[in-house]
Amino acid sequence: MLEVIGGSRLPDAGLLMRELSHRINNEFTSAIGVISFAAARPSSSEVKAALNDVSERLHHYADVHRTLQMPEYHTRVDASSYLRKPCNSISRSKLESHNIRLVLVTRPISIRSDQCWRLGMIVYELITNTARHAFNGTKGEIWVELWRAGAIVECRVSDNGTALREIRRGRGLYLVQELAKRLGGRLEQSFGPQGSNSLVVFPI
Repeated sequence: MLEVIGGSRLPDAGLLMRELSHRINNEFTSAIGVISFAAARPSSSEVKAALNDVSERLHHYADVHRTLQMPEYHTRVDASSYLRKPCNSISRSKLESHNIRLVLVTRPISIRSDQCWRLGMIVYELITNTARHAFNGTKGEIWVELWRAGAIVECRVSDNGTALREIRRGRGLYLVQELAKRLGGRLEQSFGPQGSNSLVVFPI
């Protein structure tokens, strides 16, 4: 669900980000074209299968990137619907090949487009970090839950893996913390042998 409020543009500070995103999309398209052309040429079935797999994975990466672009207009967005597409693309591009199942449990919540964009970036980073650290090559599950409690939105990313209690805080986690602050909210995390939990809380 997308509802335009007055059709006003977001501040021009995002112009450079939108131009960069446009260029990245063009690079994805170019790379996919080259790989698809190579896969169509006479070759062994193994090479064709590998090239087609790379092409499909790039398509999913491009889908994630397009979905998580900075919004151009002030709108109201259903956060549940917004999160579904990048979660599906993340699952296909990063998780399925490692036997990691992604479960999305949400209810419709209408929030501003800039809030939804920041929330999408947070969820993407948390899923990526979880996939990297929680499973050590074993299969598992990641859950993304989104709900509203009065004037507060809560989003939880959890898993059934085994993460170290002390995880080095890299750039991804720093980005998540900064995005949570920009939402006027906070990030709470816990790690243990039964899995990890990351909870983002922010006001509407």
